[in-house]
Amino acid sequence: MKVFALWLLLLLLLLVQDVNSEDSCTSNLNLKNKPLFDISSFHCVSVWDEQGYILRYLQTDRKVWSFVISAPNSNSFIGMGFSKDGKMVGSSAIVGWVSNDGSSTMKRYFLGGESSAEVVPDQGNLQLVNMTSSIIAQNSTIYMAFQLNTQVTPTNRLIYSLGPMGRLPSPVNYQLSQHRAHISTFFDYNSGESKSKSPYGNLRRSHGVLNMLSWGILIPIGVMVARYFRQYDPIWFYSHTTIQSLAFLLGFVGIVCGFVLEDRLSSHVDKHKALGIFILVLACLQVIAFLVRPGKESKVRKYWNWYHYTLGRVLIILAAANIFYGIHLGGAGTAWNVGFAVTLVAFFSISIVLEIRLWMTK
Repeated sequence: MKVFALWLLLLLLLLVQDVNSEDSCTSNLNLKNKPLFDISSFHCVSVWDEQGYILRYLQTDRKVWSFVISAPNSNSFIGMGFSKDGKMVGSSAIVGWVSNDGSSTMKRYFLGGESSAEVVPDQGNLQLVNMTSSIIAQNSTIYMAFQLNTQVTPTNRLIYSLGPMGRLPSPVNYQLSQHRAHISTFFDYNSGESKSKSPYGNLRRSHGVLNMLSWGILIPIGVMVARYFRQYDPIWFYSHTTIQSLAFLLGFVGIVCGFVLEDRLSSHVDKHKALGIFILVLACLQVIAFLVRPGKESKVRKYWNWYHYTLGRVLIILAAANIFYGIHLGGAGTAWNVGFAVTLVAFFSISIVLEIRLWMTK
């Protein structure tokens, strides 16, 4: 019971989020500090649901297109890029951020390559209308407003990026750190339809689903079988070992997918990676413990049981935390958080019922 109580407490802490001030196209945009151009008649569309990006836009003059991109202010830079082919390299972007002291910055960048050194400030083919750009931070949301001078409709290939938390560009050289998430879209300016394709989407889903299914669902089920169904001997034992073995195999494949994904995206997810490796090590220790377990009559069997139980419970708690952390890093959105949270709550509720039943039969 203690492990599931700790599990629920962890769940509640991870799900606490401030959602009262989210921007949306259905809410009235009432900014205290107005942009330097009228946005009252702008079209509005959600362009990146996972990260809460909202785009307001309009052709405000024959050669002028105006944009306001908004996103949750997470002490990170936000970027909007214009690309010929949907790729970051070779595109030009507008990037903005608000520092902890309240100062705001917006700059043009040319993305000449994949490294930070090749992302050059004050370069690119975007021509901003003078004295109309601004950054506004209000109610935990950042608004980046700018106007482009262009002879034709801007490119339909739009890219959005989100920088790492707490690592804003230095005012010395304005070099950008590696973004923690980005998305490439095809945007129809007439209909406002935005179609997106996340890089390596299938590999991302495989990594997330396999690890959630193995470490977050099957492992707890296997523990519950061993805890509450020992009266069905030896069925409980074979069920327990089969479920945990399947979970280990699926989890191993899921972690391998994570290594491949990290390499292809050149992402920096050190904490998530370290936790994943530690969880895999714990699982390997459990497999070794199973293979060398002493007999039931052995004097050391009770110490082996303590070791086996404790290691398993630590694994479950860390796995649940890392799954939520992975959902956050991947920008998978609220649906994944809610789905996994509901699963954990269901496990906790079932465990309470079975625990009461177990104590009543003793």
